[in-house]
Amino acid sequence: NAVKPGNIDVHPTEKALVVHYEVEASIRGERGDAVHEERKECQKIIRLKSLNASTDVALLARKVVEECKLIHPSKVAEVEHLLFYLQNRKKPADKEEKKLMKPRELTPFEGMEIDEEANINKIDEYVELLYENIPEKIRGSTLILHLARNPDNLEELLRNETALGALARVLREDWKQSVELATTIVYVFFCFSSFSQFHGLITHYKIGALCMNIIEHELKRYDLWQDELDKKNPDNLALRKDHEKAYKKYQSLLVKQEQLLRVALYLLLNLAEDTRTELKMRNKNIVHLLVKTLDRDSEELLVLVVSFLKKLSIFLENKNDMAELDTVEKLARLVPCEHEDLLNVALRLLLNLSFDTGLRSKMVQVGLLPKLTALLGSESHKQIVMCILYHISIDDRSKSMFAYTDCIPQLMKMVFEHGEERIDSELISFCINLAANKRNAHIICEGNGLKMLMKRALKFKDPLLMKMIRNISQHDGPLKQLFLDYVGDLAAQIGPDEDEEFVIECLGTLANLTIPDLDWELLLREYNLVPYLKDHLKPGSAEDDLILEVVIMIGTVSMDDSCAVMLAKSGIIPALIELLNAQQEDDEFVCQIVYVFYQMVFHQATRDVIIKDTQAPAYLIDLMHDKNTEIRKVCDNTLDIIAEYDEEWGRKIQSEKFRWHNSQWLEMVESRQMDEAEPYLYGDDPDGLEQADLFYSTGKSRISNLSLNCFL
Repeated sequence: NAVKPGNIDVHPTEKALVVHYEVEASIRGERGDAVHEERKECQKIIRLKSLNASTDVALLARKVVEECKLIHPSKVAEVEHLLFYLQNRKKPADKEEKKLMKPRELTPFEGMEIDEEANINKIDEYVELLYENIPEKIRGSTLILHLARNPDNLEELLRNETALGALARVLREDWKQSVELATTIVYVFFCFSSFSQFHGLITHYKIGALCMNIIEHELKRYDLWQDELDKKNPDNLALRKDHEKAYKKYQSLLVKQEQLLRVALYLLLNLAEDTRTELKMRNKNIVHLLVKTLDRDSEELLVLVVSFLKKLSIFLENKNDMAELDTVEKLARLVPCEHEDLLNVALRLLLNLSFDTGLRSKMVQVGLLPKLTALLGSESHKQIVMCILYHISIDDRSKSMFAYTDCIPQLMKMVFEHGEERIDSELISFCINLAANKRNAHIICEGNGLKMLMKRALKFKDPLLMKMIRNISQHDGPLKQLFLDYVGDLAAQIGPDEDEEFVIECLGTLANLTIPDLDWELLLREYNLVPYLKDHLKPGSAEDDLILEVVIMIGTVSMDDSCAVMLAKSGIIPALIELLNAQQEDDEFVCQIVYVFYQMVFHQATRDVIIKDTQAPAYLIDLMHDKNTEIRKVCDNTLDIIAEYDEEWGRKIQSEKFRWHNSQWLEMVESRQMDEAEPYLYGDDPDGLEQADLFYSTGKSRISNLSLNCFL
């Protein structure tokens, strides 16, 4: 065999050098000439655990070259250069986060130690040990495991069907007899499961199904151990020694069992890359087994279990299973915890589950709200916690709960710390939701809260921050009075040159200010708003959202008598009727326009304009029987006022109400008559009456009813 050294590189993620080399093997014939030659590219990884900022890289480079025969002494300078690069290389933040998310690699565990070095050339000897007694089987499988832990050996082992078949057979037959044996053999197959191209091999030997059986069995054993411990009550002096002895034995068994569970679950997690395989696991109740394992205390095992549940939770059926199995309650005990990886993956699972309304409610019930709020101060968890809390804040019943935590002061601090930058979408969305609750809005406005929010919103023309302010402005009481200082600033933003989204929120905020102390007429004149409002009532003049806000604003302003007159004289009512025709299918538009008419007929000065100079009453009569309850309600109130002040319209309205009521009554009578006549239409008349007689009698009744209707 000949070894030919190659390039030297740095390891992509670890502090290590990768030495590439080529092994050339040749088989020579009787005359000494090469009959068969084979080349294999290999690599050796030199890990440099001691390398840090203070390491002398020149000295270390010489030491590496001396100890590694694959590096020629002439390459000392190259090695030194690579070591200097490794010494100064920074890890990217996103990769660090990804590393956090992956369950930790399986490390060698108790019982894996062995007094000889495994050699791939002795594989047949190790396989023979698998046909002996349990201790020999453990030794043989452990030696094979040592080979399998080196990825370079996996393809060689793959070709050895005898070895793999023997391992699968021993696992199938003897796993109940020895936890160590089961753990070691499952670990061998786990090494293969780390690479997708070997998943077919594991499926062939049905190792996945076997692992499911092993996990189920071990969880039942755990329940039995717990029952036995409970029976040996330590309060009883006679049984205390028995309990202590049993507890020590239990702890030893628990460690071994958790090693087996961990390696079996990790293998299944790797296989679950294929969604079809994952579905098979679901059918075998994997979710139930995983949730049951959440009761354990081993953090390494829990990281794996929660990671698996997180992967499964993206499918509706699995999420529903988790909801039934009280998963949220079990996760609540893990938040917070000192194990960073476990806390991170538990929060990510909670985020996936928080898309479900019922599970969000459950999170509040089990006391997760204050726990999650406390984590807002953690840089590593802030973003994901914010997303969970945002989901919880969607539900109106949960919004008020935030007032009993220190969440809102923390959020306000974050908002004002953003400086010149745009506020993160998650943060501002969360604030918008919270501001929709009155109690929360009071906390937000404490001190100079509203003043600082308004100052920032106007400075940066931030539509989302203004939406938050708009939500605050909708609450009746003292909160609306706080806005009196800012009406001029808000009105100044309403113009054709401003960003449309920002104008929508400013209009919406002003429209919410239904307070008697506000001089709307002065505001409209000073900022010349009437032409803008009228121009933006034309269908297609702007986006529907902006036009709707203009209508709502007109409705609010029309509460003021003098403003209503000003708007009526400007010709806004015909513009509203035109808009009503264009948007008659949109209930929100119709309701708001009818509300403006209501405000107009409410004032003496504009009532005559509405009744005598426009077609508004006729439109209101048409809408009197609309399907939408709110539209009917506003219509009825408006028409009642019109009927009271105008006799002619009063008669028309009364006539239409009666016509509608009468037609409903006729429909009911006809329907009843048809039901009574139905049996006879099919020739079942016991008295032998002619069908024609029946039709005549029904017609006679309908005509008399119609005549009555006409007469009335």
